[in-house]
Amino acid sequence: MMDLDTTDRALLREMARDAGRSAAALGEAVGLSQPATWRRLRRLREAGILAGQRVDLDAQALGFGVTVFLGVKLATKGRVSLEDFERAVTAIPEVQLVEHVLGLYDYRLRVVARDLADFERVLRRRIMTLPGVGDVEANVLLSDERRPGPI
Repeated sequence: MMDLDTTDRALLREMARDAGRSAAALGEAVGLSQPATWRRLRRLREAGILAGQRVDLDAQALGFGVTVFLGVKLATKGRVSLEDFERAVTAIPEVQLVEHVLGLYDYRLRVVARDLADFERVLRRRIMTLPGVGDVEANVLLSDERRPGPI
């Protein structure tokens, strides 16, 4: 594991706010030159701390007004059923996140849909027909008060 100094942590905070900024802009925000910023970013990537850059899409603006978190308990357990379930669920475009968890449910899914009728269609036709699906619990997102940020 790589030791991070205060400048590395400041750079990661700035990247979490807006990873699309240039190295010069990031360096200015943390008090580094552009070349020094590039060297630190390369070191963070090589260490696996920066695993890539992503675009943060606004689901609401794209017409997906409903977000639902599903707890999925598999009816049958075993390595084959886990792999089959994971392969099938990741192929569903409305499923934005698949987390294998410990607890009451085996998986936690984040599903987006245009509205509740669209979510019902996704649930009935796609999710409930997945291999090994047993119990499912749905929690509809009412508001998103805090977006994930730096660790």
